Amino acid sequence: MKRTISPEYAKLNQQLHDERFDYGAKAAPYAQTIVNICKQNSFKVVLDFGCGKGTLKPAVNALDKSIRVLEYDPAVPGKDNLPTKTPDLIVALDVMEHIEPDYLDDVLATLRDLKPQTVLLLIALEPAQKTLPDGRNAHLIIETPAWWKARLAPYFTALPGRESKEHLLFAGTPILAK
Repeated sequence: MKRTISPEYAKLNQQLHDERFDYGAKAAPYAQTIVNICKQNSFKVVLDFGCGKGTLKPAVNALDKSIRVLEYDPAVPGKDNLPTKTPDLIVALDVMEHIEPDYLDDVLATLRDLKPQTVLLLIALEPAQKTLPDGRNAHLIIETPAWWKARLAPYFTALPGRESKEHLLFAGTPILAK
């Protein structure tokens, strides 16, 4: 199995989840967008990768009960096992910038190897307003859209996306390993 997080970093993130009600709790506003994508593409199963507090699942289900939202977050007990069901869509909303740099390729390969039809990644491009218990900024990877696109290219074929000063919205389809 590929590495998605070190045990030490998982503990730091779990502590931050425990101490801050707002850490990992900002996905609900994206629910309508996720539902729209699912309806347009006949997607039935979504994986919220790095789900944090799990605010996306109830928000999606309030809009459309037919969409099944699976949750994974290695720093949240009870959500720390990857689902075995193949998702149609993987969303990682403000997650990629939190990945330990040495683990990024394994995380991207994991997303690809789950064989979704589409991935949707919302990646912050600026430092976080939160710090980890060890004093580091919660965003471990602060890079440009060009850097992110180059890192994602071996794993996903890019679909039209958007970028701003603060975020890159990347949509792509997996490039399956040969």
